[in-house]
Amino acid sequence: MTTGKQLFTTLASDGTLTLELEDVTFPEPTGNQVLVKMEAAPINPSDLAILTGAADFENAEYSPGKVVAKMPEPFNSGSKARHGQKLPAGNEGAGTVVATGDSDMAKALMGQRVACVPGNAFSQYAIADAAMCLPLGDHSAETGASSFVNPMTALGFVENAKMDGQKAILHTVGASNLGQMLNRICLEDGMDLVNIVRKDDQAELLKSQGAKHVVNSSDDDFMDQLRSAIDTTDAFYGFDPIGGGQMVDSCFKAMEQVAVSKMTEYSRYGSNQAKRMFIYGRLDFGPTVLTPAYGFGWTLSGWLLTPFLQNAGMETVMRMRKRVLDNLSTTFASSYKTKVDLEGMLTKDAILDYRQMKTGEKYLVTPHG
Repeated sequence: MTTGKQLFTTLASDGTLTLELEDVTFPEPTGNQVLVKMEAAPINPSDLAILTGAADFENAEYSPGKVVAKMPEPFNSGSKARHGQKLPAGNEGAGTVVATGDSDMAKALMGQRVACVPGNAFSQYAIADAAMCLPLGDHSAETGASSFVNPMTALGFVENAKMDGQKAILHTVGASNLGQMLNRICLEDGMDLVNIVRKDDQAELLKSQGAKHVVNSSDDDFMDQLRSAIDTTDAFYGFDPIGGGQMVDSCFKAMEQVAVSKMTEYSRYGSNQAKRMFIYGRLDFGPTVLTPAYGFGWTLSGWLLTPFLQNAGMETVMRMRKRVLDNLSTTFASSYKTKVDLEGMLTKDAILDYRQMKTGEKYLVTPHG
């Protein structure tokens, strides 16, 4: 039997959030499963939803391998569905296959270093589905640790846009790890991309990477810049990980103003230009504010990777995965601010730092130290 440490997150009904390392015995893999000795796992924004949420980590109780914090209202009652459940964490990571089930697909991975999406990557071992494992060949676990969530999401945006007949995309957090990846994909595929950033240094960073359309939301003439970029590219199709606040509203407004400027006659209902935004994250937990300023030709929906892959079909998914693997150290490369082991990710300094989700400051967890 294989034993090792694994991180669990539990939210009690009174709002007590406990993050704790426990010694776990991992089952023998069966069928198409493989047991992976986890060597590297990134802390993605999608992990923070169950790891930290809106809890108060400034005033939490810290002890080795354990943190107890309070989840304020309305976030506690909003998470009612998970009350009392001990959840693993860590969407993705990479490591070496140390045992397999008896399917041919699983056996073929024995001894190989793979990237995987086990859902409990913040652990020394994890059971993964062989079909969802990406053999990394000569790539290190660190290089392959982030080869699924961000690369497949960025690629998914472009695939989705192509399926919908779009020639341009708008992205509201342009300088993020994912945003930089999206910029590289769009440059390769000849897809126009409008990048929205918040700071001058983020704008410079993207421009140095070949981005043609970069708009700074902190500038006084932000809306002018945004309209101009949309006018040039026809980007009436955007992706937003902020969720809360008025960014989606600003994008719809600018899209509509561009569309109206091209109309030959007035319509009280606004333009009939289809405008579409997808929210794929919640960097801001506040309400999404929309105003009646862009007619009725708009659609706002959520976007998640797994449902997209299920709808795209196996052929598209395999093509996307091959592209990621072929370009793992170039187009799809990720960088990290620092590395921590499992104990290290539960220290006050680390949590207060990585939960801020600052651009270019992602943490990499190395479960075996």
